[in-house]
Amino acid sequence: MNSVRCKLCASITCLLLLSLSIVVSGGKVNKHKPWIETTYHGIVTENDISVLLDPPLIALDKDAPLRYAGEICGFRIHGQNVPFEAVVVDKTTGEGVIRSKEKMDCELQKEYTFTIQAYDCGEDPDGGNMKKSHKANVHIQVNDINEYAPVFKEKSYKATIIEGKKYDSILRVEAIDADCSSQFSQICSYEIVTPDVPFTVDKDGYIKNSEKINYNKDRQYKLAVTAYDCGKKRSTEDVLVKINIKPSCKPGWQGWSKRIEYEPGTGSLALFPVMHLETCDEPITSIQTTVELETSHIGKGCDRDTYSEKSLHKLCGAASGTIDLLPSPSSSTNWTVGLPSDNGRDSDQVFEFNGTQAVKIPEGVLTTNLKEPFTISVWMRHGPGSSIHGDKETVLCNSDKTDMNRHHYSLYVHNCRLVFLFRQNPSENENFHPAEFHWKLDQVCDKEWHHYVLNVDIPTVALYVDGVSYDPFLVTEDYPLHHSKIETQLVVGACWQGGEFRMTQFFFGNLAGLMIRAGKLESKKVIDCLYTCKEGLDLLDSGNSYKGVMVHFNPTQSVLSMEGDDIESFDKNMQHVSYLNSRQFPTPGIRRLKISTTVKCFNEETCITIPDVEGYVMVLQPDEPKISLSGIDHFARAASEFESNEGVPLFPELKIVSTITREVESEAEDEDEPTVQESMISEEIMHNLDMCEVSVLGDELNAEQESFEVDPSQLQQRGMEMSNSSTGLTITGVNTMANYEEMLHSIRYRNWNSESLFERKFKIVCSELNGRYASNEFKVEVNVIHTANPVEYPNHLLAQPEFVRPVQHASVDLSGHNLANPHSSSVVPSAATVVIVVCVSFLVFMIILGIFRIRAAHQRTMRDQENGKENEMDWDDSALTITVNPMETYEDQHSSEDEEEEEEEESEEGDEEDDITSAESESSEEEEGEQEDQQNVNRQQQLEWDDSTLTY
Repeated sequence: MNSVRCKLCASITCLLLLSLSIVVSGGKVNKHKPWIETTYHGIVTENDISVLLDPPLIALDKDAPLRYAGEICGFRIHGQNVPFEAVVVDKTTGEGVIRSKEKMDCELQKEYTFTIQAYDCGEDPDGGNMKKSHKANVHIQVNDINEYAPVFKEKSYKATIIEGKKYDSILRVEAIDADCSSQFSQICSYEIVTPDVPFTVDKDGYIKNSEKINYNKDRQYKLAVTAYDCGKKRSTEDVLVKINIKPSCKPGWQGWSKRIEYEPGTGSLALFPVMHLETCDEPITSIQTTVELETSHIGKGCDRDTYSEKSLHKLCGAASGTIDLLPSPSSSTNWTVGLPSDNGRDSDQVFEFNGTQAVKIPEGVLTTNLKEPFTISVWMRHGPGSSIHGDKETVLCNSDKTDMNRHHYSLYVHNCRLVFLFRQNPSENENFHPAEFHWKLDQVCDKEWHHYVLNVDIPTVALYVDGVSYDPFLVTEDYPLHHSKIETQLVVGACWQGGEFRMTQFFFGNLAGLMIRAGKLESKKVIDCLYTCKEGLDLLDSGNSYKGVMVHFNPTQSVLSMEGDDIESFDKNMQHVSYLNSRQFPTPGIRRLKISTTVKCFNEETCITIPDVEGYVMVLQPDEPKISLSGIDHFARAASEFESNEGVPLFPELKIVSTITREVESEAEDEDEPTVQESMISEEIMHNLDMCEVSVLGDELNAEQESFEVDPSQLQQRGMEMSNSSTGLTITGVNTMANYEEMLHSIRYRNWNSESLFERKFKIVCSELNGRYASNEFKVEVNVIHTANPVEYPNHLLAQPEFVRPVQHASVDLSGHNLANPHSSSVVPSAATVVIVVCVSFLVFMIILGIFRIRAAHQRTMRDQENGKENEMDWDDSALTITVNPMETYEDQHSSEDEEEEEEEESEEGDEEDDITSAESESSEEEEGEQEDQQNVNRQQQLEWDDSTLTY
């Protein structure tokens, strides 16, 4: 029994252990998900349900070969209104197929996209603990079958042609196919079914005549045309094409002149005042015309003002601070002297760079380290192949002057790309920053003039080419430069390699107007103004919009496009097309014109061909202005005036006048033989000036003792600028002649050490349009009068300089006190002051009257007459040359008592004569002592000429 019991217990224990193992292992039977591909592509043929999948639909399960858990029980399709189902072909292998629930129609839908998911059979027949795979994308395309035939869009086609002409295309027939695929929906060919007709049709449906048609032979042709799709299926119905023949006619623009002369200053000129379009009675439904004005050979692409680029920036409203790196050569801006320039184009300053030349910008012209924001603008003409090896061509470069070859900022061209490099200065933030900006532009290599403006405000750089904005296609970053005490060198036309001490990356092409302005970006308004042409096409009476005509101008107004459907209105618009050049002195020469026209008939296709019209506008030579400078060209002033703080005005009465000379015709008053006589008339005109240059003739200015004085506030108020050097000064800026006159009047010359100065000569020249029109050279000679204490002799002659003494200069202040003579202690009374003012006012009259009375009443000696000449200091001395010896002195006034008595007698005699003159002019009486004081003052005043009323 015990043994039985033991066996029974052992059996129970085994069963329990087996049950436990079954329970424990039962949780791990289906532990893997089925696996399928992530994407499937399928094809189903139209009118079929079988789908061919790539790759095949097979689901795998790592639980295989366990039953249920390792088997695939089904596939599930996810999507809305999906006309497909997926079924399992073999549970063990996981193979399945996708098929459509109904026959597919390609014309309804060409493609389907949905997701599919596989799931296994779980752990038991009931599908417990079933696991699903991931979702896979399925793309199914429906293959088309050629079930539809081509059908023509129109029931019939009509066209009209003119006899004797061979057309490239008369009209186009067009058929369509309802099949969904490109293979069967495309029309591959057309065919004219009608035999023996002089017409052909190409694969695109364009019909043309194979020979010239004779109107007298046939006036109409009827053609039957059929179409084939690319599956060789023919259209079920042919289409009828009627082609009408018209007698020969020459359509085109009529009533125009090949040469049109434009006289400057006449405003808008109608180019085609009587022109009209001949259509040969063709039923026109649409007219498109383009009028092109060719001006690329004029200046930098068209006629613009040729003021300096700096002046143009001011005229356009740009803020101050613009620096011209390529100015016209002058005494103060001489770094462009060695560059080849194009001075033949209306004084438009253009510089040529041939790959071997560059200019270094002097220190002080521009701060070497630009602080953002700033603007760079330049006119550039560059072509492909300018550089043989495709090297970089530098327009502007700022690099290390010595030791290293670091480029701080540069603008260069490389393989028809414009590149701007800007390396920031050392800072606390050493992170990457945008450093190089690339633009790929056709304009860089088209050999035409273009205007480039870069508004730099890191991290962005805005580029404008001819007023149009462009974004960079590539921006690279770099670290800021390391701190260094090495100076930099700014170069135009190449880049300086400080470590190698040579130039590299030379530029090939033309540059002009290279400007930099720091601290502010250029506005779009200023950019457009800088690029705007002064000439272009215009439409007179543009306010009267003619019915059915649309007009469009390009930004430069060199291209005018018009479109309309009414020929009469179109002709009126063309008759109002005009040429306008708003420059006062435009660039003379030819501007070519071209008119291109396309017309359409009722079928919206081209029916007749309008030949292009080519002519030209001849801008005549403008009447050149003659700028004349006039004024006092020779005068003398006391040395004290030169040494004063105010100095001496050099051009106090300068006049600037501009005149033009025109030729006019007038009929002679002869009844028998009327003749036409030509005469020249001169008339004054007003225009601007842009520069006046004052030069020193002879020795250059010595900065230690002489200078020009100009009020800077007046310059700033008028928007002018001044530059000076040891050779003179230059005033620049576009302004009126009146403002230039006022500024020249205010120029004063100072010399605070004039003891050895006897004369100074100056020259002034003014010009307009960057030197295109220049004035005469107006020269001024200034003499210095050196004064000394006088010693009077009975014979009224100066003593000979037997003993030379230091010259003592005398001057008189406005109150009448003698400032130089310490021995004079008397004060002039107020009555004497009145007499002095009156005498000065009538000085010339008094002297002349006194001379005649002296000659009539007294037979004076030759010495008295010479003394009379000394008193006539305000005569008209335009023909005299007066030389004053500064070393000549007078003897001591207190040499002897006899001489003093003799001088008193002569003084009394002179007082009596002056009393006679004063009595006749003013009828006033003064005491004898007062008259003597007045006479002393007059003598000293006469030593310093007042020639403001003299004419030279």
